Amino acid sequence: MRVANYWEGKHYAFFCNKECEFFPCHQTKHPEKFNCLFCYCPLYALGDKCGGNFQFTRDGIKDCSNCALPHNPDNYGYITGKYQEIMEIVKQNADLKEEK
Repeated sequence: MRVANYWEGKHYAFFCNKECEFFPCHQTKHPEKFNCLFCYCPLYALGDKCGGNFQFTRDGIKDCSNCALPHNPDNYGYITGKYQEIMEIVKQNADLKEEK
């Protein structure tokens, strides 16, 4: 028997903004399951450790146009589970700033 995650079926874990001028911002076969909650992906800061389908441009910019990881409703737990790593990056950046 599968145990549901604490966030499954909760309204705070899913938001679909079909009125958005950019909806959907990535190609999808299931627009009704397209989660807009993490628009501007919080995992971007993790660089190559985000777990998504990205590539770096020649200029070194992370291109996430082929990534739907934050838009899949099943990935809410994965994304919120990465917040500790994101906070560590913020702390490291703050520490570097203090050293200057």
